This record gives sequence, structure tokens and C-alpha cells, in this order.
Amino acid sequence: MSHIPDENTIISYFHRDDDMAHQAFSWIVDIHSKRLYTTIRRWVNNHELTNDIIQEVFIKIWNNRKQFQGNSALFSWIYRIAYNETVHFLKKENKHKSLDIDEPIVSFSHQSQHYGKLGAEEISKLLFEAIETLPEKQRMVFEYKYFDDLKYEEISKLTGGSVGGLKANYFHAVGKIEEYLKRKLNH
Repeated sequence: MSHIPDENTIISYFHRDDDMAHQAFSWIVDIHSKRLYTTIRRWVNNHELTNDIIQEVFIKIWNNRKQFQGNSALFSWIYRIAYNETVHFLKKENKHKSLDIDEPIVSFSHQSQHYGKLGAEEISKLLFEAIETLPEKQRMVFEYKYFDDLKYEEISKLTGGSVGGLKANYFHAVGKIEEYLKRKLNH
């Protein structure tokens, strides 16, 4: 089979005990590995560790494939596993997230003493420093909402948190990031 079938077909094959389950798993890896890498990479410090976590995520997906009931999108189930594996890894290794800086993510007004003096990389670095100061839950909620543009309902499925609690976490995260940036840019 050269094309990737729809999600329902993939799931029906994935639950089987034959070669089609392996084919379905291969499609899942093809569909989701790049996005998993991007998400997990933001939470850990380097490429090798990200790949180690992704490998563990896919092992868990395969080993627990019959537990997926279809009550949520396959994407939500996979990202829930990735979230749990990453949190487990971060706690176990006591690592802190470090992000690659490609493009500017924030800007500041013409009134700032830094206007025109800081480059995109420096501005983005300040944002990522601010994000690293957040408590783990606020940081992950902020990243899902800000970088992945997920709805609170989707984040709830991934993290197990209530929509109201997630909104509060995001609100507090934004406030803390704004305060951090104001302090750094107005010193």
C-alpha cells in the first residue's frame, strides 16, 4: 500500500494481531513522528534525548495499542503518551527545557530603550528564558496553547487537567512571562 489510509482504517488495522498491525504502526510513525519530535524537542535539551524519548513513546504506543478505545482522536492518545513520557523523563533526569531559536516570537514597543538594539535571536532567547522560569504545568500548558495552537479541550485530553484549570495556568503563565520580559527589557 503506497498511500496512507484514513485514521479509522489505521486504527482498525492497529488493533489486529497480524502484519496489518505492523503496517498501521508504520503509518502512525510516518504521520506523527515529526510533530512529536518538534514538541518533545522544546521540552528537552538536545536531539539525542528527544530521539530517546520518541523511541520510548513509540514502544509504549505499540505495546498499548489495544488499549486505545477510540474515545478521542488518535493524535490525542499519542500526545498524552508523549506528554507522560516527557514528564517522566524530565523528573527522572532533572533536566530543564531548552529551545532552539529560529525566528522572533516577541517584539517590543518603540519606547523601549532596547528597541532596534536587540536582534530576533536575543528577543526569542529572552522569551524562552521567561518560559523556563514557569512551573512545569504552566510551561507545558503555555507551550501547547502558544506554540501548538491547541484548544483548551485538546490540552485537557493531553494533560488530564480541567479546562478551567488550564485556562488559569495559561493566564498565570502569560502574566509571569510579561513580568519577566518587562524586568529584562527595562533594566
